[in-house]
Order: sequence, then structure tokens, then C-alpha cells
Amino acid sequence: MSLFTGHDLICIRGERRVFAAVRFSLPAGGALLLVGANGTGKTSLLRLMAGLGRPADGAIRWNDVDIAEDPESHNARLHFVGHGDAVKPALTARENVAFWAALRGGGDLPSPAEAGFAKAGPDAGLAAFALGPLASVPGRYLSAGQRRRVNLARLAAAPAPLWLLDEPVSALDSDSVARLRNAIARHRAGGGMVALSSHGGLEIPDAVTLDLTDFAAAAA
Repeated sequence: MSLFTGHDLICIRGERRVFAAVRFSLPAGGALLLVGANGTGKTSLLRLMAGLGRPADGAIRWNDVDIAEDPESHNARLHFVGHGDAVKPALTARENVAFWAALRGGGDLPSPAEAGFAKAGPDAGLAAFALGPLASVPGRYLSAGQRRRVNLARLAAAPAPLWLLDEPVSALDSDSVARLRNAIARHRAGGGMVALSSHGGLEIPDAVTLDLTDFAAAAA
């Protein structure tokens, strides 16, 4: 069983210490909810978890191995859906999802069932977030909520054990939030892990809450 952990993490952004002494432990099937006021480092911690930066001190480990020792392997085991809009405006919704699926080896071919989905690939991703009718629409014509769903569709298009989601319900309507909640539940039921930041609006049963406010105060 996989285990994803953080040990005494310190994050420095610019010349400011954002947080200190952060620890987390995320087992297979687990969920970690990051909360705290703006500026306490929720996005920064997710980026460290994704290997997009290095902590100023401490270590992040996958099965007791520092992720910095093999960044390519760590990148291959995760999806990081950031708060920004990563949809390419000239590509259709399906082409965007297919691009992300290809990066993770999903492509257009079915794969064995994983994380509760019958198969991987762009069409599985589109179906998971009710994007079928928008498959041929270029990204530039999609609403903010539709673009967010396209971003999230990669989760089903190319399964990966670790999901890192930064404010995933931003711009989503209630039906789309429910679809995301169901996708997370299926992912966890298959042994997947999820860490996400949220200001509310997405209930995750049995999630461990990590309030970064206290760690930000310790860093001051």
C-alpha cells in the first residue's frame, strides 16, 4: 500500500517564510483537505507535493523515498489541477483532454478499470464531467465553469494514484460539484489519494483537515 508523507516542511516564498513545521500523512484511499486564510500557503503546499518546488527544509516522501530523488517517477504518478485555467483556447474540449491524457499515457485506447472508471481516455474524461455535448467546442468559447470541468476531466481520462487539486470547485455549479465528489469517492475506493485546497462547497467524507493558519503563524 502506498503512503505519501510530508515531514517538518518549511516553505519560503520570496523572502517570506510562508509556513513551518508542516507534516502530513496520506495513505492509499485517503483524503487531505487543506484549509486556511489566503496567504497561508495552501497552493504552495500543493505545488511542493507535486514536485514543482522544493521545501526550504524537510522532505516529502513516497513510500519513504524522497520525491526529489526521482522527480520523473513522481510526476508520472500524479495529476495536479491548479487554480488557473490551463485550457488551450484553440483546441476543442476533447483535444484538450486528449492532450493531457497522452501526457499520462491515456491516449485514445481503453485500459483496465482503475479508480472506478471502465476505461481511460479522453471520452471517459468527457463523460465523467458531462462534457460530451461540448466535445467539439474550442476552448475559447467555453464558460469559466465549462473550462474548469475540462481541466478536471483529465482525472478520469488518465488514471493516476495521486490527485492534487487547488480549489477544484471554483466556478462549478452544483451538478458539477456532485460529479467531482463522486469521482473522488470512486478514486479513493480504488486506493487512490487526494489532497485538495478548499474554501468550502465540497464535502469529503473522512478527510483529514490540515489548517495551515497555525503553521503560518509559527513561521512568522
